[in-house]
Amino acid sequence: MSLHVDAGQPTRAPVPPGRRHVRRNSPRSFRTWLDLKAAPYLLVSPYYLLFLLFGLFPLGFTLYYSFYKYDLTGTVEWTGLGNYTAMLADSAFWKAVVNTLGMFVIATVPQMLLALLLANALNKRFRGQLLVRMGVLLPLVTSVVAVAVVFTQLYGRDWGVINWILSWFGVDPIDWKAQRIPSWLAIATMVDWRWTGYNAIIFLAGMQTIPKDLYEAASIDGASRRRQFWQITVPMLRPTMIFVVLNSTIGGLTLFAEPTTFYNGNVHGGTDSQFQTVSMFIFEEGFREFDYGYASAAAWLLFLLILIGSLINFLLIRRIGGNK
Repeated sequence: MSLHVDAGQPTRAPVPPGRRHVRRNSPRSFRTWLDLKAAPYLLVSPYYLLFLLFGLFPLGFTLYYSFYKYDLTGTVEWTGLGNYTAMLADSAFWKAVVNTLGMFVIATVPQMLLALLLANALNKRFRGQLLVRMGVLLPLVTSVVAVAVVFTQLYGRDWGVINWILSWFGVDPIDWKAQRIPSWLAIATMVDWRWTGYNAIIFLAGMQTIPKDLYEAASIDGASRRRQFWQITVPMLRPTMIFVVLNSTIGGLTLFAEPTTFYNGNVHGGTDSQFQTVSMFIFEEGFREFDYGYASAAAWLLFLLILIGSLINFLLIRRIGGNK
């Protein structure tokens, strides 16, 4: 018996199983990298490109010119914080801020409650459920101009339906457009009529995700429908409520269409600016007075106001359900 050893052939270390058949820089590995790494970024890139073009660039452009005196004649003069300091002392701007906050509170608080109750009603089984759910979105697709025409007639001083109903209770006719608080109420009802159904559908989508076992266990324990709503539905809807409230905060503080159309397209907000919002103030300064630098500074102060309002509402909603 003999042992044959081939000394002329060097021995090679065994290749680990995980590294077999792997070729660096091969077309297959490049396609794999393209599918797993690059493709997701390519798919989402259109959104970021559009945001960069129509969102981030206007923000930076507005911030740049908020430090200049920039008017229609082409005058560009560095003022630093001059526009901001002048605006903080401008009574017209602060009047617009108060009007915006007042209409926001009057419109948003009832809107959230009505949307929540409407969503709870739509969450039950009844005939024609789909048609009713679709019907609550009809005000949203209605033209703002058409809504303004209807509500202007409703809130007419001499022949308005609202004043006619109030006369049954001995209330004198109210000039809804000429007085501050009545004009706020009229515009708030326009906003609520348009957006309550939209928010109700969002609340309804959140209610659909709540496990039914929680309601069954609560029924076994003897909890009433009202207690189940406030103890189960509302706390479980906290993430949805945060989204709806933040969305309503942004929309309420940038209110423009409803108050503008309520006074026949006049952005001055009435004879004495009694319902002029900050967005209307920005439009008036930029495109009526042609003071683009001053309007840019007002836009950034509105942006700061939205951030503060959103933060306050976020902290308030987080307290629902016992989380501090």
